[in-house]
Amino acid sequence: MREFKRTDRVADQLQKELAVLIQREVKDPRLGMVTVSGVEVSRDLGYADVHVTLLGEDTPERIKENLKVLKQAAGFLRGQVAKRIKLRHVPELRFHYDESVVRGQRLSSLIQEAVASDRSRSVDERGDEKSDDGETGNDSGRD
Repeated sequence: MREFKRTDRVADQLQKELAVLIQREVKDPRLGMVTVSGVEVSRDLGYADVHVTLLGEDTPERIKENLKVLKQAAGFLRGQVAKRIKLRHVPELRFHYDESVVRGQRLSSLIQEAVASDRSRSVDERGDEKSDDGETGNDSGRD
């Protein structure tokens, strides 16, 4: 089996080109800070599912509006990609919002909260370990 499939190479190239094109060529003021997080190309190179994220604008209304703008610009973007990449057939572009980044940030913040909670709980427990004669229950005897 080959190390890299052709569809993977095409997807990587599409991701690079679309990231630049969306940032520099799409002049719609409704479009926010869009990042192309990934591209999946079908086996026959007929379709490319383009996964995008929005920086700082993840309300459902803004997501929907940005996807609408990208959908309207899909033909233009496909034409620009055709000029930059040598392919017999440039895949049809389908845009999707990638929730994995937002989900990852949410999980990361939950983990940080849990760690902070554990730390504060362990500090409270150490404070409760003081004996009646004023000595603390920490590891003063160990080295």
